[in-house]
Amino acid sequence: MDTPHLDFEKEIWANNLLACGIDEVGRGCIAGPVVAAAVIFDSSHQPHDKIRDSKMLSPKKREELFDFIVSGAKDYGIGLVPASEIDEIGIVPATKKAMRYAIEMLGTVPSNLLIDAVVLSEIKIPQKSIIKGDTVCYSIAAASIIAKVFRDHLVIGFDNIYPEYGFSGHKGYGAASHYAAIEKYGLIDEHRKTFCRNIKGL
Repeated sequence: MDTPHLDFEKEIWANNLLACGIDEVGRGCIAGPVVAAAVIFDSSHQPHDKIRDSKMLSPKKREELFDFIVSGAKDYGIGLVPASEIDEIGIVPATKKAMRYAIEMLGTVPSNLLIDAVVLSEIKIPQKSIIKGDTVCYSIAAASIIAKVFRDHLVIGFDNIYPEYGFSGHKGYGAASHYAAIEKYGLIDEHRKTFCRNIKGL
């Protein structure tokens, strides 16, 4: 398994500049928002050797690393685009919009962006799009953890409003139990209608 490193950041830090890692989660869900996070570490940061792509970590480990990241980062921002807007503009534009929102939430303007497999052409900040960036770039992996923990907490909260859908179990992804709940109870506002067209019973 690849271990994320700080090589990309060090190249930027060498010029006394600030690197910002950006990633998203929830792109493939059938319910809930797509969420992006932007994280800035400065050159004094002491890296945590357990930081990985959020998909490679247990929920408990993600929670622990979330606390480490937000306390050790120079700055971080979170952006989201809800299901209704995903249906309106499509998941790729929605993903980019969530990333732009995350950057806008930063209190510090980064010098360079390190982004997981996306180019933000509307952002006039030098950027590098890194394929599978969350597996090789430390800041992108950290951003994936921030986004994942934030989104999971948000979607688990849907259980308080829609308990019959079991969001705490599937987090809005297309699990069998989720499809079964949709077939039985129908769609709610949190569902991405364009992702649910082929579900039986709709």
